[in-house]
Amino acid sequence: MGYYWAFRNLVIGIRPFTAKFMAKEQTDRTTLDLFADERRPGRPKTNPLSRDEQLRINKRNQLRRDRVNGLRRVELKLNEDAVNALNELATARNVSRSELIEEILLEQLAQNYALKMHQNENS
Repeated sequence: MGYYWAFRNLVIGIRPFTAKFMAKEQTDRTTLDLFADERRPGRPKTNPLSRDEQLRINKRNQLRRDRVNGLRRVELKLNEDAVNALNELATARNVSRSELIEEILLEQLAQNYALKMHQNENS
């Protein structure tokens, strides 16, 4: 019976039903379910963002956290000998280089402030 209908449909011009599926391109990565069964080498991707975008977002979030904690970013260039000396001293005191630099600056500012106050009292 099935052959009869298939033959009849061909004779009168009705094409048999064929399902058309979307072709899968290797470069097309917009539909994740198309590639769910593919195994790719390496660690599975856990974040949809690229590494550069992740780093940018992480840096922005770190700066926000620092700002909330009352910290401000200051950049300076030092010669290699000064950086090595700071690293050694920070390691000896068991603090970070940033904390050491802050401590040194605050001590120097306190000394200058005390000196100015002393000079103002004597004038």
